[in-house]
Amino acid sequence: MSIRILLADDHKITRQGLRSLLEKQPDMEVVAEAEEGRTAVRLVRELVPNVVIMDVSMPDLNGMQATRKIVAEFPNVKIIALSMHSDSLFVIEMLKSGASGYLLKDCAFEDLERAIRTVVADKTYLSPTISSVVVDDYLHRLSRADFADSEVLTDREREVLQLMAEGKSTKRIALELHISTKTVETHRRQIMNKLDIHTVAELTKYAIRKGLTSLET
Repeated sequence: MSIRILLADDHKITRQGLRSLLEKQPDMEVVAEAEEGRTAVRLVRELVPNVVIMDVSMPDLNGMQATRKIVAEFPNVKIIALSMHSDSLFVIEMLKSGASGYLLKDCAFEDLERAIRTVVADKTYLSPTISSVVVDDYLHRLSRADFADSEVLTDREREVLQLMAEGKSTKRIALELHISTKTVETHRRQIMNKLDIHTVAELTKYAIRKGLTSLET
């Protein structure tokens, strides 16, 4: 039986390259592609693939949030993060979100192939270039305070914050999330109050620092 794979990356050339390589494997099949997180979640609901290869930084709904949603609904779907970010914070947050693997985009295809087979076997795979010792060190030694401020936000507030940081208007956010503009304003006030940050510019810096969005998507 083929391993059914969904590719989620906002760069078309990356998806095309991955599809070309993966489909050369006799037991792997790319069933769909998504250019942002919200589409990835929808396609998982429709197709229920075995593996999602997920970019961390994508517009509208980033890879961390998309991973949370997918794993919550489909715990058997394995997520492999494929990212340009080697910072331990990104690695830790993706693993906490439910990803089973994490590779850097400059890895060899053999590493990605190995990662797919590893997570399908219900194991975790980290890129060889990401030291497990460093990750373990961060997981054990980082103060809970480093994550406390981001954890006080609900998933919906994180979504609103990402869209705000990406420059979306209140009306546009309401349309994308299928909520009222009044609800968006309420979320905005709650985000600012919880984080004690009261300007959009500072919220944008915060969102980038926490990996909710990126200047390079």
